[in-house]
Amino acid sequence: MLSILSYGFLAGLATTLGAFTVLFFGQPGRKRISFYLGLAAGVMLAVISFDLIPTALKLGSCWDTALGLLVGGFLLWLLDRLLMQIFKNSNHLQGSFRRLGFLIAVGIALHDLPEGIAIAIGYSAADKLGPVIAIAIGLHNIPEGMSIAAPLSVSGMRPIFIILVTLAVSLITPLGTALGILLTQLSPANYAVLLGLAAGCMLYLVVAELLPESRRSHQHISYLGVLAGMIIILGINRWV
Repeated sequence: MLSILSYGFLAGLATTLGAFTVLFFGQPGRKRISFYLGLAAGVMLAVISFDLIPTALKLGSCWDTALGLLVGGFLLWLLDRLLMQIFKNSNHLQGSFRRLGFLIAVGIALHDLPEGIAIAIGYSAADKLGPVIAIAIGLHNIPEGMSIAAPLSVSGMRPIFIILVTLAVSLITPLGTALGILLTQLSPANYAVLLGLAAGCMLYLVVAELLPESRRSHQHISYLGVLAGMIIILGINRWV
């Protein structure tokens, strides 16, 4: 059990590693912001298209998956409205980037929970599958950590608080792994809804936040980031 949890913990810490990468190279310029946000959008689009939705459809019905998508998207929409109220008195640009950073953090945290469960389920299915899933999750958690840190850094948040935010997010993966250990008998329909929920949250982030903000900073670099993010996930899936 401890070895399974360690896989989840290491995969989650990759989120903080991504944040360290951004903070180490200093506050990003417009082109780097565009690339980081585009990269996160590409990673999320690839995970939604090639991992979350296909797996949900295999484990449950299209209705289960659609329910998760709608609920996930609606929850992030509500959270977006709440964060807009919280930061409405901030400097417009500063508040916008801080809201985006926290939205990404919450979306990734919700996405990391079923990923952690997947590590436990993979390990229960075959000893070698759990570590392989953990490696794949860890690799794409790096650009996700970058996507959290970039807007928070631009908003003026202190590096120590950015690290604490990403550390909090990173703990969701091992939490999901622990939950997966307890729920190895989880019904396929419920798991499909959970995967659909994660996909819905991520899709809202991509369409409503990441792509518009990335293109606003630099349109061509944005597309390059999206392409790079999708290639990364396709490469991981092919390798795994």
